[in-house]
Formats: sequence, structure tokens, C-alpha cells
Amino acid sequence: MTPNFYYMQKRPTLLVLAAGMASRYGSLKQLDGFGPNGETIIDYAIHDAVKAGFGKILFVIRQSIAEEFKAVMRHRLPDHVPVEYVTQELDMLPTGYGVPEGREKPWGTGHAVWVASSHIHEPFAVINADDFYGYESLSMTVAFLNNSTDCQEHGLIGFQLANTLSEHGSVSRGICTVAPDGSLASLTELTKIVRTDSGEILVQDEDASHKQLQGNAMVSMNLMAFKPGVFSYFEKYLKEFLHEKGRDLKAEFYLPEVVNKMITAGEARVRVIPTPEKWFGVTYPADKSTAMQRINSLVEAKVYPENLWETSQ
Repeated sequence: MTPNFYYMQKRPTLLVLAAGMASRYGSLKQLDGFGPNGETIIDYAIHDAVKAGFGKILFVIRQSIAEEFKAVMRHRLPDHVPVEYVTQELDMLPTGYGVPEGREKPWGTGHAVWVASSHIHEPFAVINADDFYGYESLSMTVAFLNNSTDCQEHGLIGFQLANTLSEHGSVSRGICTVAPDGSLASLTELTKIVRTDSGEILVQDEDASHKQLQGNAMVSMNLMAFKPGVFSYFEKYLKEFLHEKGRDLKAEFYLPEVVNKMITAGEARVRVIPTPEKWFGVTYPADKSTAMQRINSLVEAKVYPENLWETSQ
């Protein structure tokens, strides 16, 4: 049995990155209630993921929130949803590497994916716990993983930049450069992206090579689809990062960095899959009311039931 055939027979796993510190939000937004009955954004993501065809949910969390997080999920999620957990801690590093004195900041999203590697043996997708992606985005992800037979081909769900901005402050986004064949040519992380009162989208990052962006620019929101062979590259580039920047107490190993390095080295191809969905999330406290309004509108439109899990218990 070939590896491609084996992977195609297994339902994909959804890897939820939920270990973030939420420093700008000011509280544990992963567990904050946004729906009519206190549903979290994670609830909606899992509801969509199960409907789309994911076979397992794997959370990456911190040990310090593990008890509270698991209790909430155990209370809210239906028994038929397979859920597993893995913790992301500073001292979880490849053999031979250690945590520098004074380091408190997590190692980043790329490290989060790496720590989950021992729990995943099938195709998988990655999402952030505090981002709303929509059912169609997750359905497109499953379709890609079910139909792509090339172990070196991965996928990125691309959102239009205008559909991903906050009304209450700047955001960081991965700007996609897409080749004529629809593959990802590069992924550039830009910080401090804002929409002005006049409607322009500007980059306030002093190091950015361009200062104005178009609303239809394709961006990554960390919804990516991978084959399990990708973990060897996460390990390779994590070691490279630790060797070069491991003593920098603020440096982080980001998921887009791994994707960029694989593409540049010719180790992988990444297909960009545009989604019509509108993202929303909670970067700032003021984003909460907007997120609640968006969810309420979706409930009123019958996209979701008022009690999200009422037909699933």
C-alpha cells in the first residue's frame, strides 16, 4: 500500500492552535463566549470542521490553562467529537537545545505545529483558536486533502485582505504572492495593517517595502492544509531557527516562515485556494461586540442553530 493511498483513506485532523497568550485582548479569549448560549469561536470552528469531514480535533494548549480548557471543552462539545490535547511549553525543544535564561515568550505557531507532530499521522489542517473561518473554508480544506495525492503538495486557504481587518486596531497578515498556476510563490508577514477612515489599507510597519495594499490582496490567516511528511521540515527549520535566533528572547518561529523556506528550497508546493468567506476574530477587547453581532447575524440567517450543539448531543 503506497503512502498516498494510505493517507487518502484516513479522515484529516484539525489542529487548533490555542496556546496563545492573548496579550492584546487581556483575557483568555479562547474560552470567551460569543454565541447566543455562550458558544466560543472554537465551538463554531469545530461544528464546521465536523460537518466538513474532519475526523479528529487536536488542540495545542499551555499546561497553565489545560485544566480549565479541557473542562470547558468537555462540558460543551458532544461526545461523538474525537478530541485530543497536546501542550506547548518552552522546554519542548529538539534534543540539544535549551531555553535561554529570561525567555518567557512562547516560541510561536511553527513550534506549536512541531510539538503536535507525534499526535498526527494523517493529512491535517491548522487553524487559530480565535479566528472564525466559516464552513466553506473548512470544506474546501477537506476537499483539497481528500483529492490531492502528491505528498509534497500542501494547501493554503486564501482570504481577501479587505475581509480580514479589525475596526479597532492594526493587524498582522501574511500577504500571498500567487504564481500564474495558482501556487504560492511567497508569503510575506506584514505587521500594523490598518484601514483608514478614507478606506485605504495602509501598512504602518517601518520595515515594509510597500505602504499601501489592495483590498483584494490574498492573505493567509493560518488556515493551511498539510500532508504528514511536512513535519520533517518543521523540525529542520526549527533547529535552524534555534541555532540562529534561539538566544533572542523575543524571536518567534512562525508557521509562514516554514512554508516560505520549503517553497524557496523547492521542498514543497503550496496551492492557494481562495475562499469567499469573511473572516472575523478577536484581537482587541473592542472586537468582541463585532464578533457577537456577526455570529448573531449568522444565527438569524439559519447558518447555525441558536443552540449550536442542540442536534448533536
